[in-house]
Amino acid sequence: MRFARTAKSLVALLLALTALQAQAWTRLPAVTFATLPAGTAHPEGITADDRGNLYVANFDVGKASGPGDVLVFDRAGKLLRHLKVMASSALLLGLAFPPHSDKLLVIDFGNKNVLRVDPLTGESDVFATIPGGAAAGPNALAFDGNGNVYISDSFQGTIWRKPLDGDDPLVAWVSHPLLTTTGVPPFGANGIAFNNAATALFVANTGNDSIVQIPLDGPGGPPGTPEVFVNSINGADGLIVDEDDNLWVAANQADEIVVLDPSGRAIAKLGDFGGIDRDGSPRGLLFPASLVRVGGFIYVTNLALDLRGFGLAQTLDSQWAAQVTLHTIARIRARIPPVPGLCGSDDHGREGKDGCRGH
Repeated sequence: MRFARTAKSLVALLLALTALQAQAWTRLPAVTFATLPAGTAHPEGITADDRGNLYVANFDVGKASGPGDVLVFDRAGKLLRHLKVMASSALLLGLAFPPHSDKLLVIDFGNKNVLRVDPLTGESDVFATIPGGAAAGPNALAFDGNGNVYISDSFQGTIWRKPLDGDDPLVAWVSHPLLTTTGVPPFGANGIAFNNAATALFVANTGNDSIVQIPLDGPGGPPGTPEVFVNSINGADGLIVDEDDNLWVAANQADEIVVLDPSGRAIAKLGDFGGIDRDGSPRGLLFPASLVRVGGFIYVTNLALDLRGFGLAQTLDSQWAAQVTLHTIARIRARIPPVPGLCGSDDHGREGKDGCRGH
């Protein structure tokens, strides 16, 4: 009788675990899209041109000096160009093409400035220098509809603004304690993106595991008071906003992409880490830093950075990152899988009558 009761208990437990698994996130896999050429490492920023070619900036902590590397891949993952960014350090971060411009803006973290770069030759000139000297931490870029460039400063808790054209100076658009951090990794304001109506700027705070929302009165309008939009994204880093105002956020300490709806509710968790391949490259996501959408895919840089090299405490990925010898860019389908209770999905996660649109 005791054996029968034990067997029934085990069956009940297995059924319960199966039910829990059925309710879990459907994690679309992250696969390797491209491998960086030998001599280059730690891809961080990523953007695309109007042809869908991908531009990747390296935060190459292994190099003693610049110039820094920007790698250009076509949509099949073929390396088209290896740009040496003139007059830069080796520590490049966010990069983007401003609207209606053929010049690439690249953040040079090492030199505390933003460079205007020729995307064919790598020649550059300084677009903006971030005040604060060693205390400055320029990180990511965004643009509004009035021709302004926004630059996040991870160390000074500031969003800087400067017109793309003209002689107007760089100004501190917002400075606030919610944009600073004492956490790990020690980056406050990081990825930034506007919603579609340009009534809010969303800012990832990496060390605080949060997304901060800065309200504003239309494109280029004055900012309101920053407030926490959502917490508990482990290492919130790069972020983008889709046409439905969903936020796609790289969680660099969870090795995943978290998708939030406009209310701040998590509606998808995509990708995962699958170990190190025999060639020394990460499988899936490892310290994902930045992302960009091109067509039906999200492309993600695997920074794979061992923070112990900066004298910081070990994180759960530190030893894995130390094993990486070939650095990669990953790709995930830009689709939000149906979830029970979301958008009219039924209890089995199938799309309901209200629809759970993929992108």
